[in-house]
Amino acid sequence: MAMMKTNMLVRSLSTSSTAAQLVKPPVQVFGLEGRYASALYSAATKSKSLDVVEKELSSFQQSMKTDAKLKEFIINPSMKRNLKSDGLKHVAAKINLSPNTGNLLCLLAENGRLGKLDAVINAFKTIMAAHRGEVTCEVVTAKPLDQAQRQALEAALKKFLKSNETLHLTAKVDPALVGGMVVSIADRYVDMSVASKVKKYTELISTPV
Repeated sequence: MAMMKTNMLVRSLSTSSTAAQLVKPPVQVFGLEGRYASALYSAATKSKSLDVVEKELSSFQQSMKTDAKLKEFIINPSMKRNLKSDGLKHVAAKINLSPNTGNLLCLLAENGRLGKLDAVINAFKTIMAAHRGEVTCEVVTAKPLDQAQRQALEAALKKFLKSNETLHLTAKVDPALVGGMVVSIADRYVDMSVASKVKKYTELISTPV
């Protein structure tokens, strides 16, 4: 059923006569946003417009953050779907968006899914990062990493990568961790924080004998 829905999305997004033949993305992204992003990847691959679509979506995403009227238009639940779709067709033509990007916006509007647009764009970015051989890694620590710590961590994480892959590391700070770190790389997740250990030991202590 999920594959059937994805193929339908591909046919809706793509102008190619071979749209039913799904091009599998290099990484699986789950949820509704994942299905739209995967269908867009397939359609853009067929039309050789992956880089163009990514650039356009990134620009549109930034516009949603800086243009209050555009953001209100996108998230307004009271506006009829056909009006949103027509409005986005006008916008797509005005700023000369590629067919796949314009089709995505209109399809989301017609399906009442524009509220998912930001998530769809982020999912597409994840797919494109994998397409380029980038492995996204997020590290959360209680205190900011200094340069030496970051370099040492990057060196350790690169050992898990293939020769054709590159590491894209983002670091965040969460004082609630107390100490240690939480690492998410690709589909792997490791919690090495002091907070998780305290929670584990507290649960053990609290468990009746």
